[in-house]
Amino acid sequence: MHQVALLMKEAVADGVFPGGVLLVVHEGRTVFCGAYGKANIYSGRDVRPETFFDLASLTKPLATALAVLILVQEERLGLRQPLGEILPGLASRDTGRATICDLLAHRAGLPAHRPYFKEVVHTAPKMRRQALNRLLAREPLKTSPGAETLYSDLGFMFLRWAVEEVTGLRMDRFVEGRIYRPLGLDLFFIDLAAPHRQREFAATEICPWRGFLLQGQVHDENAWAVGGVDGQSGLFGSAAALGGLLSELMAVFGGNRGAGLFDPQTVRTFFRPAAEGGRALGFDIPSPEGSSSGRRFSTRTIGHLGFTGTSFWVDLDRMVAVILLTNRIHPSRKNDRIRAFRPRIHDAVMGALSF
Repeated sequence: MHQVALLMKEAVADGVFPGGVLLVVHEGRTVFCGAYGKANIYSGRDVRPETFFDLASLTKPLATALAVLILVQEERLGLRQPLGEILPGLASRDTGRATICDLLAHRAGLPAHRPYFKEVVHTAPKMRRQALNRLLAREPLKTSPGAETLYSDLGFMFLRWAVEEVTGLRMDRFVEGRIYRPLGLDLFFIDLAAPHRQREFAATEICPWRGFLLQGQVHDENAWAVGGVDGQSGLFGSAAALGGLLSELMAVFGGNRGAGLFDPQTVRTFFRPAAEGGRALGFDIPSPEGSSSGRRFSTRTIGHLGFTGTSFWVDLDRMVAVILLTNRIHPSRKNDRIRAFRPRIHDAVMGALSF
């Protein structure tokens, strides 16, 4: 892994990101973990292996999709169940025809993003989630449900809403009680309205809209506007915590029940692409050309990227997980040099493992 470590050091020196942690798991065992660079360029604080990162869109597979998975295996939700059956207010709308599977696979026909935060922040804090739900309910579709794959934050906002409707619990409380705490993992949402334990966070952006440096507060504006908890973003965690969760999922996929939280057959269903050339349920798969996973992962691979500079890729044939957590948007989101770096580091890792 000497070349892998050199590439991480070069990335910091070249300004790809101020700091980051790379962790590699093979067959449930950590085979590499390195921390590099700065968590905060202004204070000079170093990144450490235990530094917590804003995981951004990794929230989609590692919180929202897993919450839905548990409800599916308990038969409290159905993958082919229309959203209008779960949220009756949508029954007469086109969105209500989209199924849970459509939403998980980004095939509901929803747009990628809407700046709802600009309107929601003018509502009293306790009423903001309801205000966001009303805006979601009024959102017109771009295509018919199931027609094509269109990556969408909004689909996972709807899934968060569905999880909360079925369970009667806010998303963060459901996944904490049913997944993270039972597995002993330090993965969490930060409720901006409640005091939280001081931790070592990697800083992200000096946000032009909020006017301050974000550290220990979710970067995603829509999630921030509703208090820090939503289905598309809001999860924080360390590389080791992600390694623990992905190791559990790999073990279950392989037929080992692990801690008993996840049903193997349901996990395998979620890890399969929902349509030709599409995504798995809540997870991404490598694109045929130019994937951020590089060229060495097998065809049975799942993963996801996060806007803040986070990612994971899991090779299900080789039982390898590569977790890269960086603060590439610190201090500005305009730095996108990580795009060229990701495939290089993944190829180097898999090469070092002789794959």
